[in-house]
Amino acid sequence: MTEAEFTTTYNNLHPKVYRLCLGYVTGDEQIARELCQQTFINVWNHRKSFKGNSKIDTYIYRIAVNCCLGHLKKKKPTNIDIRDQTKMVDDSVLPEENPKTIEQLYRCIDQLKPINKTVILMELEEIPQDEIATTLGYSHGSIRTRLSRIREALLKCITHGK
Repeated sequence: MTEAEFTTTYNNLHPKVYRLCLGYVTGDEQIARELCQQTFINVWNHRKSFKGNSKIDTYIYRIAVNCCLGHLKKKKPTNIDIRDQTKMVDDSVLPEENPKTIEQLYRCIDQLKPINKTVILMELEEIPQDEIATTLGYSHGSIRTRLSRIREALLKCITHGK
């Protein structure tokens, strides 16, 4: 990957990677920026190990997920700032759209297992399911089933306010 290709890739994927990181750290913008920056540093440092067997997007999302999971292993999230995450909401999981429901949705997402949180945050970023599957090492069918169960769990959580 040349510097020009990296710059183009960075400009195209930076917003999605940032929002993915933001979802992992429940709205802490500073940590999300740091994780996003670390993701692209890792991409640049390991660019020669990218074999081209998958899309570059998949490779970068996997690095971002690893950065975020590494961060979560070090420290449990404590802050919830929902205001900047409203653009990530998937209308199909909301019984009705209002700020209180969106806040509840993100509280419920925060309660998911890390892998399920990764899947739903990538889905909310409109990353294709087959790419999510490749990134996480699952089959496409497994991701579809997992997403269905996650949506049910989120709906139940939102409905019952847990």
